[in-house]
Amino acid sequence: MNITLEQAENIIEKAKAKAAEIGTKMNIAVVDSGSNLVAFVRMDGAWLGSADIAQKKAKTANWFLMDTAALTPLVQPGQPLFNIEHSNGGLITFPGGVVLKNAEGNVIGAIGVSGSTVDDDHEVANAGASAFK
Repeated sequence: MNITLEQAENIIEKAKAKAAEIGTKMNIAVVDSGSNLVAFVRMDGAWLGSADIAQKKAKTANWFLMDTAALTPLVQPGQPLFNIEHSNGGLITFPGGVVLKNAEGNVIGAIGVSGSTVDDDHEVANAGASAFK
C-alpha cells in the first residue's frame, strides 16, 4: 500500500501551516513506500539547497523505517552506523524525516522537511505527519 496524492497534499498543507505558524519557510517532500516522490513544495523564499535535503530526509526515513531523528545518535563517531550517510547516493540522518504508517502499522511513505533548524524541521514534519494519523 502506498500513500495517495490526496493524502500527500493534505500532509503538505498541514506542514505548511505549522511552518507559517512558527515563522519559517520550508521545503516539504512526501514519498511513497518505494521512496518515489509523490508531492513536493518549496515555500516562497525557502532555501534552494534545502529542496534536495527534504527529499533525502523523506527517503532516508522510508528506507530505514524510522524517523531520521532516531538515526542521529546511531551515526555519530564510534556508533554502529557511523558514515552510513555516504550510502544510497547520500542520506540525511538528522531530524526532519518522519515515516508515515497506515492503520495496520505498515510504512506507506515518509515526509521530509528542510529549511530551518533541525528542531523546526522535525516539528514541521511531525505536524505534517499528524494530518495522516
